[in-house]
Amino acid sequence: MSVKKPRLCGYDYSSNGFYFITIVTHYRQPLLVGVNREGVARFIGQLNKTPGVSVDYFTIMDDHVHMILILNECRLMLGEVVRRFKARTAHELKAPLWQPNYYEHVIRNEQALLRIREYIQNNPQAEKIKWEEIYGGLPDKSGDYNALPDKSGDYSALLINRVRSF
Repeated sequence: MSVKKPRLCGYDYSSNGFYFITIVTHYRQPLLVGVNREGVARFIGQLNKTPGVSVDYFTIMDDHVHMILILNECRLMLGEVVRRFKARTAHELKAPLWQPNYYEHVIRNEQALLRIREYIQNNPQAEKIKWEEIYGGLPDKSGDYNALPDKSGDYSALLINRVRSF
């Protein structure tokens, strides 16, 4: 029995794009309440100060955080952005907040972006996202990440739409 790898083999996680991130608390304990929730929200806002990183959407639940992060000419890989966020929040709040690792999904098209935003806003407690529904009934083919408005991987159309949608 093989263990599923949490990241796509060969994918460049410093690529410009939209990434759906879920970070879970230590042993899924309800640690993100009160002062901890406020502190985590403050640090999520500070991610926008990281060159090349912006937060598109987020929600904080008692035991996990969902975020859509945008990397645009970022010098850091996605994992380093998440690592720094987790380390800083745990250090500043003086608590072992997070379980090791995180979940991510590379957002491949505008339809998926809109559906994931809707998921984050309306149904953050759902147990599992049905990726087939987000991508129009097609199975999630790991590695088919050129299904963008521009096959070259140019996310400018998504970035423009993001700015217009707010």
